[in-house]
Amino acid sequence: MPCAWTYFSMPVIIVLTLNQNKMKKILLLVAICATGFVQQSFAQNTSTPKPSELLTSYYNIKDALVSSDAKNTATNAEKFVKTINSISSEIIHESYKDALLKDASKISATKDLKKQRAAFPTFSANMFALAKEVKLNAEPVYYVYCPMKKATWLSGSTIIKNPYFGNAMLTCGKVTETIE
Repeated sequence: MPCAWTYFSMPVIIVLTLNQNKMKKILLLVAICATGFVQQSFAQNTSTPKPSELLTSYYNIKDALVSSDAKNTATNAEKFVKTINSISSEIIHESYKDALLKDASKISATKDLKKQRAAFPTFSANMFALAKEVKLNAEPVYYVYCPMKKATWLSGSTIIKNPYFGNAMLTCGKVTETIE
């Protein structure tokens, strides 16, 4: 005759097995949900431009002006517009965005180098104001002044490359301030 323990242990084993299967399903669902949230947050981080990308875009415009390349200047200004439009107003205040959009749009709207260079001082002044408010880069940002043009620009280097005169006065200017 089977012992009483055998009859009582069978339902316990069955109940434990059912509970283990439910727990496995719950853990699997939690793991799937967690993976989805992690992937979504990583995807958001890679698609959201950072303020440093804005500074890089500005430098590309400046370098195109140094090279006296109006087409490349306009193309880089268009990229700047796209980048700043993608950055949240929580990171860059709307007033800065509006001013920089206006300036970059003027530069991108023309292939005339003189008009692009005429819009660049205001663009640079607004970019400098932003750089003082928002950390745009881990590297220092240099504020350079050209006494011949009486205008400024930002640079990632202390080496002077003047965007206002190209090769005619490539080294005209001096660093007046450094943003660390």
